[in-house]
Amino acid sequence: MPPDVAPNVAPELPPPETVMPDYCNTGVIFRALLAVNAALLAACLVRTSGWLAGALVFAEASVPVELICLLSLFTLCALRRGLLQTGAMRALSPWAQRMLCALLPAGMAGLVVRLLIAFDWFYGSFGFVAPAEGMLIAGLAGYALQHYFELRARAFSPALAEAKLQALQARIRPHFLFNSLNAVLSLIRSEPRRAEAALEDMADLFRVAMRDARALTSLEDEIHLCRQYLSLEQIRLGERLRVEWDLSGIGDDDMRRAQIASLLLQPLLENAVHYGVEPLAEPAPVVVRIAKTMDRIEIAVANSLADTPAPNLSSATGNQMALGNIRARLALLYDVEAQLDYGANDGRFEVRLSYPFTRGAA
Repeated sequence: MPPDVAPNVAPELPPPETVMPDYCNTGVIFRALLAVNAALLAACLVRTSGWLAGALVFAEASVPVELICLLSLFTLCALRRGLLQTGAMRALSPWAQRMLCALLPAGMAGLVVRLLIAFDWFYGSFGFVAPAEGMLIAGLAGYALQHYFELRARAFSPALAEAKLQALQARIRPHFLFNSLNAVLSLIRSEPRRAEAALEDMADLFRVAMRDARALTSLEDEIHLCRQYLSLEQIRLGERLRVEWDLSGIGDDDMRRAQIASLLLQPLLENAVHYGVEPLAEPAPVVVRIAKTMDRIEIAVANSLADTPAPNLSSATGNQMALGNIRARLALLYDVEAQLDYGANDGRFEVRLSYPFTRGAA
């Protein structure tokens, strides 16, 4: 009998890439409206004889054009979100996604023109625009915008964005590894179980640090990782390190479902420990507040500052230099939808982070 031969199994093909822009993103909406209005203004100026006449025509034309744009953007936003949540996006080829971005604005334009053409003010200004022509113009504009956002995404991902994210992540300072290893060595003989737990925490922390820089994780897992990091610092700093967690503003289910960029909260805590606890001889509390407000996650991390003027200046400056990297990373990950504010007040340095609430799988 011939020997058993394993059947040839075709390798699993990767799912089609997502080329439909995130039309729910404020930056995408702003850029789309800016591009459409700039093109409309240029067309109005070409059709008229002067700036004043062009501005008047633009004011009239912007009403239906803005209506078409906003309806198209909101519908595409809901469509994309639905396709992603149901998994149907994986079945759509890139060309099918591009066609959706063109056909949906075309349909909206045809609907709006057909509804408004009965009004005298619209017919007087746009009587020359038939529904079919409006659909063609809107479809071309939708495709052009999709192509722009696709090219922009390719320019930042994966090569450029990956390189920038890896450079900006500055996640675990080299001195932390050295200090943690020394602290664990001091525990091996006196408290072997605690030393073993500390090594496990270090392994988890560095495993996450080697993860894809674009990976998202749940807020609950990020908080757990931060607690592991703080347990390592507790070995070295002892009673000087006191962390108060205020999670009253967010439920357990939201913490499990909310997504956050991997290792985004941990650097904020590391920053607070490095500049707000290490320079002080007395206990220095670090306060972490996390809340969900509407569709946004609000995070605040506050730490003490030294009483003397020189450490005050040094700590504030060091915080700003470290937080500049975090701000740049947020810009790459969330565009304009994330905010990072910080400042010193009444002997405390506080960092306030806000980003969109993104729901992950249960």
